[in-house]
Amino acid sequence: MPTLTMPLLNAEKLAQAKSLGFSDRQIAHLTGTTEDAIRAERKRIGLVPSYRLVDTCAAEFEAYTPYYYSTYDRGDDEVQGNTAKKVMILGGGPNRIGQGIEFDYCCVHAAFALKEDGFETIMVNSNPETVSTDYDTSDKLFFEPLTLEDVLHIYEREQCWGAIAQFGGQTPLNLALGLQKNGVNIIGTSPQSIEIAEDRKLFAAMLRKLDIPQPPNGLATNAEEALAASKKLGYPVLVRPSFVLGGRAMQIVYADAELAHYMKFAVEASPERPVLVDKFLEDATEVDVDCITDVGLFKNPDEGTIVIGGMLEHIEYAGVHSGDAAMVLPPHTLSKKVIATIREYTHAMARELQVIGLMNVQYAVKGDTVYVLEVNPRASRTVPFVSKAIGFPLAKLAAKVMAGKTLKELKFTKEIWPKYWAVKESVFPFNRFLGQDILLSPEMRSTGEVMGLDADLGVAYAKSQMAANSPLPASGKIFISVSDAHKKKIAEVARQFVELGFELVATSGTAEVLEKAGLKVERIFKLTEGRPNAVDLLKNKEVQLVINTPSGATPRTDEIKIRTTAVYTGTPIMTTISSARAAASGIAALKKSGYAVKTVQEYH
Repeated sequence: MPTLTMPLLNAEKLAQAKSLGFSDRQIAHLTGTTEDAIRAERKRIGLVPSYRLVDTCAAEFEAYTPYYYSTYDRGDDEVQGNTAKKVMILGGGPNRIGQGIEFDYCCVHAAFALKEDGFETIMVNSNPETVSTDYDTSDKLFFEPLTLEDVLHIYEREQCWGAIAQFGGQTPLNLALGLQKNGVNIIGTSPQSIEIAEDRKLFAAMLRKLDIPQPPNGLATNAEEALAASKKLGYPVLVRPSFVLGGRAMQIVYADAELAHYMKFAVEASPERPVLVDKFLEDATEVDVDCITDVGLFKNPDEGTIVIGGMLEHIEYAGVHSGDAAMVLPPHTLSKKVIATIREYTHAMARELQVIGLMNVQYAVKGDTVYVLEVNPRASRTVPFVSKAIGFPLAKLAAKVMAGKTLKELKFTKEIWPKYWAVKESVFPFNRFLGQDILLSPEMRSTGEVMGLDADLGVAYAKSQMAANSPLPASGKIFISVSDAHKKKIAEVARQFVELGFELVATSGTAEVLEKAGLKVERIFKLTEGRPNAVDLLKNKEVQLVINTPSGATPRTDEIKIRTTAVYTGTPIMTTISSARAAASGIAALKKSGYAVKTVQEYH
């Protein structure tokens, strides 16, 4: 097919290309020009899409539901106009791992909040399986892709006052700067502040200015630079591409060979899209913080209010993606000094970035040192959980702040520190994927989450496991097999289970450690040694709980078989020492006091 050139692309051919579904970017690529040039040419000749109603009544009755789609076919535009001040809310697009229903929750709450304040709300989303695309959520809904071209069409057609890019996750956030350059009023945190948080060099410069530590790190645009950065930082390192969803292709690397393989097969690195190389902080505690602020509404950077909605301490050690980790609100092991430091750093960054609305920060705590891992000046996937735990709709409040109201006007100026425990647990689809290892990593794999609430932390954790379809057993046998790195810690955890009345089963290496600690253990064969082994016991329902931590960066085949068999037989399995401790405390709490059921409203 010959390449088109601009002189050949007359008005008729351009109209034909658009009616066939070619985007401006595709046409620009084929004609050797730019997307901006194609857009300008279309506007010059008056070639813009019209919008039609989705016929929800199958032509039997006249449809009035405000669902619209764009077309370049000739015909009347069916969008109904009015004089209300309009705000466009950009959704998250298709639900996929890393960008799911949590962001849709925020978009829905934004629509409700702005309608309360008299705005006409316009939702842009391409996923009919979400609440944001229900007929009664917003005043108008456009079923359109989340691209610069499509969003600009709607914004201009509707003559919107502003657009919200903060609630749909990373997809609309990546559009913010381009939209602003084309005249869109991005309300809330400015795209320039978003760029500082997203760009590794600008972000590091901001942290240096504020004297806030981050793990030692580097950038790499090829394999040689990645190896040099890792040599300087020392293994293990955390490697990840820029601007990704859900930690995709994020990995902890322990050796040169692994890093070379990662750079060759996992990512495509370039000066425009460098790979980020961070020193991985082993055995650090990770903390997620969601805050809301109106400081960007004021000219004086010292004015305005910052409220931390919730601090969530991860149960798993740092290295598990925040979308997969079990979390506790409020923090359960952090010292007052560390909590004060986290609060101080969060306030400092919110003021420096002049945030308007929501901001999420991820920290790693090692000893008394608090490191900043990343900052997202947008809604995060933990906002729904935090809002339900504290009893305040953060996304609704943030939408009103972005539209110009202060937190003092909204009467939300103080941190809420619950007098009960809220535990977030993730739900995984492992039973749908035969042979897939269940180990958690920096790459997100969960497809949902649940909440456990109780005045007792152990009971709250146990409730979260019940809700995640992995209830903790009250008695029986526990199979334990841990890596050499965890053998020093396992005896203490195993002793807790023995005191709760459980029997221990282990292979030779772990059994030896437990016996030296004075514990009675039933020894069984490794999978390669004979039978009966762990898989046999699991299939026969002779084991009620599994504790199995990975032996290294590359899991052994027998470990994978044990973990996948546990999933298929519905046996609860803990793959970290910290989650095993939490399970022991949960079982102890249930045995001591049982559990009661209350509504969320009763807790509030």
